[in-house]
Amino acid sequence: MNIEQKMEKAIEALENKLINIRAGRANPAMLNGIMVSYYGTPSPIQSLANVTVPEARQLLIKPFDRNTLKDIERAINEANIGITPTNNGEIIILTVPELTEDRRREYVKQAKEVAEEARVALRNIRQDENNTIKREEYPEDEEKRLLDEVQEAINKYNKIVDEKLKEKEQELMTV
Repeated sequence: MNIEQKMEKAIEALENKLINIRAGRANPAMLNGIMVSYYGTPSPIQSLANVTVPEARQLLIKPFDRNTLKDIERAINEANIGITPTNNGEIIILTVPELTEDRRREYVKQAKEVAEEARVALRNIRQDENNTIKREEYPEDEEKRLLDEVQEAINKYNKIVDEKLKEKEQELMTV
């Protein structure tokens, strides 16, 4: 696997973590990772129900099998995502509360931590690549050229991390 692919994976991981930071808007990805006990087997909500976003701050969960309604509701409560589900007998409604200013700042701080983790991952990739280049015993000018290429790649991907963080900050701070 080349260095670009490794860095792309680090960016992908960053994007996935940033999606899970709430922005006051309903997003089906908020339910990722919540497992429902379906006849004793843990299953993701998305495989047991349709999840739709009828309004900016509302999620509707319509189970394929009405018998799973209580199980889905219990799983959401246990997941502690900060939203109380409302069950009307056919669907579960999740209303995402407005974020307070303090909560927004908290989420921005969380986003910055996630971005820093991505930068650390990129630095580790750079370190591994530099060590590999030095071990190969290239001629001095070739080694310098390769090390410069690695540094250029790291600069490019650090800019991407900064852009993603800036987008998320803007999304979080927009009321």
